[in-house]
Amino acid sequence: MASPPAPRRDADAGAAFVLESKGKWWHAGFHLTTAIVGPTMLTLPYAFRGLGWGLGCLCLTAMGVVTFYSYSLMSQVLEQCEKEGRRHIRFRELAADVLGSGLMFYFVIFIQIAINTGIGIGVIMLAGECLQIVYSSLSPNGFLKLYDFIPMVTVVMIVLSQLPTFHSLRHINLGSMFLSLGYTFLVVGACVHAGLSKNAPPRDYSLESSESARIFSAFTSISIIAANFGNGILPEIQATLAPPVTGKMVKGLLMCYTAIFVTYYSAAVSGYWVFGNKSNSNILKSLMPDNGSALAPTWVLGLGVVFVLLQLFAIGLVYSQVAYEVMESQSADVKQGIFSLRNLIPRIILRTLYVVFCGFMAAMLPFFGDMNAVVGAIAFIPLDFVLPMVLYNITFKPTKSSLTYLINILIIIVFTGAGLMGAFSSIRKLILDANQFKLFSSNVAG
Repeated sequence: MASPPAPRRDADAGAAFVLESKGKWWHAGFHLTTAIVGPTMLTLPYAFRGLGWGLGCLCLTAMGVVTFYSYSLMSQVLEQCEKEGRRHIRFRELAADVLGSGLMFYFVIFIQIAINTGIGIGVIMLAGECLQIVYSSLSPNGFLKLYDFIPMVTVVMIVLSQLPTFHSLRHINLGSMFLSLGYTFLVVGACVHAGLSKNAPPRDYSLESSESARIFSAFTSISIIAANFGNGILPEIQATLAPPVTGKMVKGLLMCYTAIFVTYYSAAVSGYWVFGNKSNSNILKSLMPDNGSALAPTWVLGLGVVFVLLQLFAIGLVYSQVAYEVMESQSADVKQGIFSLRNLIPRIILRTLYVVFCGFMAAMLPFFGDMNAVVGAIAFIPLDFVLPMVLYNITFKPTKSSLTYLINILIIIVFTGAGLMGAFSSIRKLILDANQFKLFSSNVAG
């Protein structure tokens, strides 16, 4: 199958409008940090449950090193293609061009849409849960349920979705970066307070008793950690940079991974230190158990929940950009202005319908927390741990005896295997937990 031709930039409204190239390197840093550093980091103590201290820290470090290396290689491939006169602003076009396969175009866009729609649904669901937590603390006997809060979040997301370009999110994403640092420090402080208090829970760091259960838990945990480092939209983020882009993404990545280092390690270590193998899939839930009083000051936990809620809106916006770009490229007329009536009406209608769909699915399927590992294994590992190495080897053709080539092949083999095992183990867990799932439930399962 022939590779779909890359559309000319001046003839493509998705490129000209949504992915307009005006950003500085620090703007890319804001976008990257919002795309990677989010409330999913609060699952890291839970991931350590299946690995223990040693393997947990090792896997967290290895994933960080490999993804930074992977994203750097992908940026170099994009820069090389641009030098050769083929500037790619979409992951799917880059993969199809370098691999020479139209199938890769459709494979990547399918995975990207699955990731982005899944995150869009998860963001609305989790934001609704945050509102529910705040409401329950203020009105313990209140009558509102989770599915009442999800439409409220959906309305806010519909309004925010009308921001026309990825670049227009730069200030929101700067705020998102500070929010992620804010709730991390609050959660870490709460964990330290809980761990040192007289009501500190008993600590047990032992793993599953049977060997097979330990193996499945370990691969599920690896998939969760992979999902925490997942991005899947780096070419689209690089597209927002004003050309020439040489070296700018590396600076943006350094900013992003500085935030990752500060947040991920502190959240994982402090949460696992306090709760051990009783860590919940969201460490905030461990700090606010259903039975008994909260293990930290209520105002600290409440402020943390509010910070998470606000950042979720930014994350939802970032991951919606691929869907909006696809819509815009098909519905808008690039020859007319971005705010012309001809382009404004389809934008409002299509983006509203997309957000309403995500909101409906969030209300109907409130168990996306249990799908974090599935998304990591099936979607993020192929896009972020495997494809960049393949693209680099084909583009730059390092000799088969070179260290770069051998490292890339090793990463491809290891993470292909980890992805397959992670997919099997996480889907197994999803099936085992299926009895917890209820459509339109008032509680988030998983």
